[in-house]
Amino acid sequence: MALTGPTQYPAVLLDTTMDQLRTLLAVHETGTALAAARLLGREQSSVQKQLDTMNRTFGTLCGEALVLKRGRGKDVLFTATGEHLVELARATLSAWSDGINDARRRLGRTLSVGSTRYTLGFLLDAVERVSDAYEHRGVDLKVTHVRTGDLFARLQSKELDLVCGSIVVTEGQEAELDPYEIVEWRRSGLSILTNLPPEKLPGPAESTVRASELPGLPLVVSAGGLIARFLTAWYGADFRKAMSIAAEIEAAHYGFELLRSGVVSGAMLVTRGIAEAAESGSLPEAGGLRRLDVVGDVGPRTEVLVGVFTRRGDRASYDAHHPLNLLWDALAKDNERWWLSR
Repeated sequence: MALTGPTQYPAVLLDTTMDQLRTLLAVHETGTALAAARLLGREQSSVQKQLDTMNRTFGTLCGEALVLKRGRGKDVLFTATGEHLVELARATLSAWSDGINDARRRLGRTLSVGSTRYTLGFLLDAVERVSDAYEHRGVDLKVTHVRTGDLFARLQSKELDLVCGSIVVTEGQEAELDPYEIVEWRRSGLSILTNLPPEKLPGPAESTVRASELPGLPLVVSAGGLIARFLTAWYGADFRKAMSIAAEIEAAHYGFELLRSGVVSGAMLVTRGIAEAAESGSLPEAGGLRRLDVVGDVGPRTEVLVGVFTRRGDRASYDAHHPLNLLWDALAKDNERWWLSR
């Protein structure tokens, strides 16, 4: 029976393969067939043949070639039709890739998890407890490092299925947590680690400092992430204008090195968990720095929530033996044991 309606596609279009679409994207990204061949690990003649085929195919279908040659050694020129079909090819391949990943995720064949640097140990402990079940089922487990500021975005994009990490929760903004199911490990505030002597920074009780006092201190702060969200909640988006920032850093260990070297004299804002780890000696790179906890006496109540996050509804859509549920249960049980041992 002949196909009718939207299922009746031009025969030359149906001859176009996904590999050809990938080649088109590679040429667009690199500029030439030779560079695309290097990127794909193929012969230039193979790439050029596919490009010529697509030029003929879509020149016939659309009335305009996709790419035009501009002379030896020069990048090819993509026409308006070519640019449009590049975006269509990218969307097509992405949609197929996402669809396959969704099917593998639903069937429990793959699981993508992430953690921040300081929660990796908790994740790996739980993974070890489910590793036999994963191996038996042939689960493809992928573990990724996640920066705090990317945690929700990478869950929403379905790049990750589960994340161990930290977020900032500000009073009045709790609705941003609604799309997620969460196992709360702990909630806490900020601390500072400092190389300033007690006579310069004693704190009111020699172990705390008020948030309202922070503008008067030479601070070491992260450029983004948790710390910036705290300061934004307390002092607004222009908090840098209100603070005396001695150094702005991208990673905590860099700040520790600055303070321990004595190159910078100041107070580094960190989460309470990091400060406790430094004080206990389990964070050697921060050894020798003095800890003071920050008392939030300005702005709305703001806390660090450390825990496990997944998209709401995902776990309920799978059976109890799905890899996501197995790992979630292992992490939840670890959390219960920790609270019972306190």
